[in-house]
Amino acid sequence: MPRRSATAVAASRATAVDAAVKLASVEGLEGITIGRLADELAMSKSGLIGRFGDKQAMQRAVLATAIEQFVDAVWRPASEAAPGIRRLEAIVDAWIEHLRAGVFPGGCFVTTASVEYDARPGPLHDDVKAAVRRWLHVLENQARRARDDGDLPADRDPADVAFELHSLASGGSVAARLTGDRDGLDRVRAAMRRAIGLR
Repeated sequence: MPRRSATAVAASRATAVDAAVKLASVEGLEGITIGRLADELAMSKSGLIGRFGDKQAMQRAVLATAIEQFVDAVWRPASEAAPGIRRLEAIVDAWIEHLRAGVFPGGCFVTTASVEYDARPGPLHDDVKAAVRRWLHVLENQARRARDDGDLPADRDPADVAFELHSLASGGSVAARLTGDRDGLDRVRAAMRRAIGLR
């Protein structure tokens, strides 16, 4: 039997990762195993191991893919807006639309992973922490620019703005899904806009 091309192997790996992202958004990264994912994709465990190496490598690939999907949906569109308050506003709008679109069946992937690994040391904990820190840094930089431009009060701490936006999006979207509040994301968006001085 001829060997599969590198392109075909990469494509099948991408298919496996996409399926695992959806599964992990509901059941957590610890909930996806080589066996479970192999069943989901109707393929052999050995074939799946060949694409990743081991469970942890698969989990890290899944997390990286989910983060990249968030970046594509939220940061890249918002980065076209002018730096500062306009970019913060664009981030809030894109963030809410990303949550509203239900890209991940289990809601915000990074929120789920943060809860899962906040007290569990190891490479996945470190990956999640690094992703959250990078995003907080982005938000803080834009808040600092908005403050420097006079669009936020001079005594407004950019780190506080970043923390508030992240907390509102994470906690608000979870609460809205849990309670079934159809207006939940509208409430989150309004609170996030207030955090950056907009109505």
